[in-house]
Amino acid sequence: MKIAHRLVNRDQPPFVIAEMSGNHNQSLERALAIVEAAAAAGAHALKLQTYTADTMTLDIAGAGFSIQDGNSLWNGRSLYDLYREASTPWEWHGPIFERCRTLGLIPFSTPFDETAVDFLEQLGAPCYKVASFENTDLPLIRRIAATGKPMIVSTGMATVAELDESVRAARAAGCRELVLLKCTSTYPATAENSNVLTVPHLRTLFDCEVGISDHTMGVGVAVAAVALGACVIEKHFTLRRADGGVDSAFSLEPEELRALVVESERAWQSLGSVRYGPTAAEKNSLAFRRSLYVVADVKAGEAFTPDNLRAIRPGLGLAPKHLDVFLGKKAGRDIARGTPLSWDML
Repeated sequence: MKIAHRLVNRDQPPFVIAEMSGNHNQSLERALAIVEAAAAAGAHALKLQTYTADTMTLDIAGAGFSIQDGNSLWNGRSLYDLYREASTPWEWHGPIFERCRTLGLIPFSTPFDETAVDFLEQLGAPCYKVASFENTDLPLIRRIAATGKPMIVSTGMATVAELDESVRAARAAGCRELVLLKCTSTYPATAENSNVLTVPHLRTLFDCEVGISDHTMGVGVAVAAVALGACVIEKHFTLRRADGGVDSAFSLEPEELRALVVESERAWQSLGSVRYGPTAAEKNSLAFRRSLYVVADVKAGEAFTPDNLRAIRPGLGLAPKHLDVFLGKKAGRDIARGTPLSWDML
């Protein structure tokens, strides 16, 4: 599949997406600085989230409309206030998209309702992301799929049956290029809850490209996912976690994003193919294997013993497996110390 100008599949280096989310802290200047930092770190795309507090929830304080979880970063916050703080003003999208394109980044977004899809279509978004919390919203999925553009869908919390419904809905509505991202919808997530062995299973089940939306700290989980076939990596990104913000606690900083780009590409390069025997790069090293050498002067008619014949480096003599053939046998001629063993010496 292709997103904007870039091929996205297992034959290409991983497609690394820097997710800005609410890390702009309601400053357009900071948002543009995040774009520049993501480009400098080597990311391939920058993703926004397109919604308003009113398209996400209701401005009420009733049961379910606030977060009551002592383990949550947002414990005690009302959903409305949280989304109002985290949202990216729609009038910022144009300048952010423009800055991305100037710097070679692919800009796109997660729309959370149909009005956001319509808006992003006007901006020429090259693809769309479906968040984990919306992966069962079939009307939204159908609306996004109807654009005919590539879809990236996070699979957090979804059962196989739910994913099957979502994938069928997307394909029936016009989606021809699909990526499913293994995702654990906790913030931050832990390595133990990442279950990246799901990555190849998703590919087999749904016959599509796969990747990871990773909310763990560091880059290890994402690199492991690449080793299992992930060709897309999404990580939240900020300038400095110490600056605060709704998602800063589980976001990468610029040097960490640079490490992710470098190490995920190394992991991809290391996959290669199934092969045995020396590679072209190893052939010169064969000379430094162990082989059989005469290690003390031997006279014609003298027997080979462990004192005058040993396996040492370099590898110019017979292989060590032939040692027992020579021990106890007599030399056919004088042999100087340091001579590689050969059959004509018997």
